[in-house]
Amino acid sequence: MGRAQLSQQKRARERAKQEKRQLKAERKQNAKNEKQPRTGASTDEDPDIAGIVPGPQPSPWEDAE
Repeated sequence: MGRAQLSQQKRARERAKQEKRQLKAERKQNAKNEKQPRTGASTDEDPDIAGIVPGPQPSPWEDAE
């Protein structure tokens, strides 16, 4: 009789583990679906260097006068 009880306990533990894995996967999927995309992520331009034109730059001291 002892073996049958242990077997049932093991099945219950395995079922609980499976349910826990399923809940974790659902939470992970929900978080992935609700995650907001970053602003500017659709453009592949770095916001730190946006608008910079390659080549010689105007001197900042010419405007001071």
